[in-house]
Amino acid sequence: MNRHPFWNDLKRYRVILLMLTPAVLFYVLFAYIPMAGIIIAFKHYDYAGGIFGSAWNGLDNFRFFFESGDAWRVTRNTALYNIAFIVVNNALQIAAAIVLFEVGGKWFRKIAQSAMFLPYFISWVVVGAIAYNLLNYDIGTVNALLRGLGLEPVDIYNTPAYWPYILVLVSAWKGLGYGTVMYLAAIAGIDTEMYEAAEIDGANIFQRVAKVTIPNLYPTVIILVLLAVGNIFRGDFGMFYNMIGNNGLLFSATDVIDTFVFRSLITSNDIGMSAAAGMFQSVLGFATIMAVNYSVRRYDKDRALF
Repeated sequence: MNRHPFWNDLKRYRVILLMLTPAVLFYVLFAYIPMAGIIIAFKHYDYAGGIFGSAWNGLDNFRFFFESGDAWRVTRNTALYNIAFIVVNNALQIAAAIVLFEVGGKWFRKIAQSAMFLPYFISWVVVGAIAYNLLNYDIGTVNALLRGLGLEPVDIYNTPAYWPYILVLVSAWKGLGYGTVMYLAAIAGIDTEMYEAAEIDGANIFQRVAKVTIPNLYPTVIILVLLAVGNIFRGDFGMFYNMIGNNGLLFSATDVIDTFVFRSLITSNDIGMSAAAGMFQSVLGFATIMAVNYSVRRYDKDRALF
């Protein structure tokens, strides 16, 4: 009888565990140890006392966040934007992957895939500058074209109604290539005999996609959506801040929890309230991923994350 299975497994898989060590250290140092700072949300933070020496103030930081009148607005905006990003981005990525897989031509596929992937590597700072030069009322390319056609220019940076569409479009454009590669890899892993059988049965390209490709993509779609749902209450700070900046006229339609916390910290220097908003965001994200994973597990436990 083996009386020391742990040490035997440790010795047997020592190379794999050694390769895993940097990732474990990364999460321990930058994810788990900083979790001790969560107590700031329940304290009146001052620099002299530090994290553990500041006075406790109970739920006052949370009360201030909810009584400010912004809690519901930023939470709603964060959730709705991320739902739109998940639906639109995944739909476009699946469609692009299917088109690249079905369209013949090795060179066309490589060029198209590279062109779609390029925006993913562009910084949000650069994207924000490009958007400003396109959409600016006075010097923007869009309004220059409208004036050239004899039409009235559009004041986009002072009109909140345009921005949900703009942000969803920009997010889809920037993330299209990355998601397409993942779905393309999933399609390449589908057994080719299934396609051959469908062709023998007389299925055309659209029937093959509907009856073979899409059903076999369900596990990949579910996993990616579950991972995305875990961040449904976390806005992409880089995108929102670089696209909107501190334009108060657009906050009603574009302000998310991350930008609200950042502005609160910069303008009021209230670390406790910012920590309370961040904790609220984390609790909502945890509850959401647990609820969605439970729902998927009830439907098909083999496709759940845990």
